[in-house]
Amino acid sequence: MSTRAPATDDGDYAPPGDGPAEGDGGTGADTEGGSDASDDGDDSGHGDGDGVVLAALSDVPDGGGLVLTDRQVVLVRDGDDVEGFSAVCTHQGCLVGEVADGEIRCPCHGSVFDARSGDVVRGPAQRPLPEVDVDVRDGRVVLR
Repeated sequence: MSTRAPATDDGDYAPPGDGPAEGDGGTGADTEGGSDASDDGDDSGHGDGDGVVLAALSDVPDGGGLVLTDRQVVLVRDGDDVEGFSAVCTHQGCLVGEVADGEIRCPCHGSVFDARSGDVVRGPAQRPLPEVDVDVRDGRVVLR
């Protein structure tokens, strides 16, 4: 069974949002959705300013990535730089399962995306993963 994102009016799948947790849908992916990215005792999930805390920077492996199933976001790290993409595969809306060897991989039908750009490396997906605006602030990855 796979987890799918809600469809938009045009049949495409909606990009990740600030909605309720979806769970991992049994993908068996090595994911992190409940990271304690905040050490200040604030359990609201909100960081400084307008950003919602997604993860601690230290939770995102350097040279790899982290799939946040509850937020439907995949984070990819290169040193102190973190990029965010929708974790919803553009093929049929399954959640991607892992980031490895510079690739974001979907377990449902084998689509592979470039971890630096979100571009399709191997189908059946034909569209890149949409970018998600993230910043690194005070050792935390937050939504912009």
